Amino acid sequence: MLSIDYKRRLKNSIKIILKKALNRGYYPRIECRCKTVYLGSDYGGWEVAGDFLDNSSIVYSFGIGEDISFDLGLMDLYGVKVHAFDPTPRSIAWVGSQKLKPNFIFHSFGVADFDGSASFLPPNNLSFVSFRMATKIDKRDNEYIFPVKKLSSVINELGHDRIDLLKMDVEGAEYEIIEDMRKSGIRPRQVLVEFHHRWPEIGVKRTRETMQTLSDIGYKLFYTSARDEFGFLLML
Repeated sequence: MLSIDYKRRLKNSIKIILKKALNRGYYPRIECRCKTVYLGSDYGGWEVAGDFLDNSSIVYSFGIGEDISFDLGLMDLYGVKVHAFDPTPRSIAWVGSQKLKPNFIFHSFGVADFDGSASFLPPNNLSFVSFRMATKIDKRDNEYIFPVKKLSSVINELGHDRIDLLKMDVEGAEYEIIEDMRKSGIRPRQVLVEFHHRWPEIGVKRTRETMQTLSDIGYKLFYTSARDEFGFLLML
């Protein structure tokens, strides 16, 4: 009988093959092989390089919405503390309604390439949770203002000297954040990120350029998913 993990990976591989055949999405070749484990629900889960985590690991999880199954999986398997971040009102309210373990530490601000306040727009579909940071071309009739901080500011504020795992599901803001990582010298051991090149205003070219930035500062791709989630390891 096939294991659940094997079935999940097979399903993911088939979806990627089909999307490639239909010229949909962007799935570059894997650059390094490592043992991985899938943690979380089908909706909110991620693949991680488990050999690089233990109970002393520092984990930042940006963008949690109403699904922290991945964060809980990390806590259960590795005994880590997870610092989770989300500035959106619905996520803040949802977290406040949960009975959570002390190892889950929530911060009600977002991440950006600057410190201060940023304009966010709500999802078009009100059943969705995630807001996105407004761009220069967006109409801002329904904007919300939320606090954001640079990674360097977050690290200093929390008193950390490193990040072992950085997860970003930040609705298009990942490109500027990764560029800020390059400039600031911040190098998480492992980076999990959902790219949003499927959005017409972003496009595949932007993801290619950002992946080149990651390569230039020492990262190798170890995982891709059919949901445009990418995993990178820093090659020490």
